[in-house]
Amino acid sequence: MAKNLTIRLVRSAVCSVKKDQTATCRALGLRRIGDVVTQPDNESIRGMIHKVTHLVEVEEN
Repeated sequence: MAKNLTIRLVRSAVCSVKKDQTATCRALGLRRIGDVVTQPDNESIRGMIHKVTHLVEVEEN
């Protein structure tokens, strides 16, 4: 059974953040603080999460 990750945006990705980090949040499907998305657990998603670790919370399902 494939695992999923629940990702929640807890800090703003607009000000005082590099543009590539803002773009990474958008690519994950996160737009506003409090947004929650479910993504498959794979290397590319893990890499994106690693880039914005300071902005998100992650739970494994």
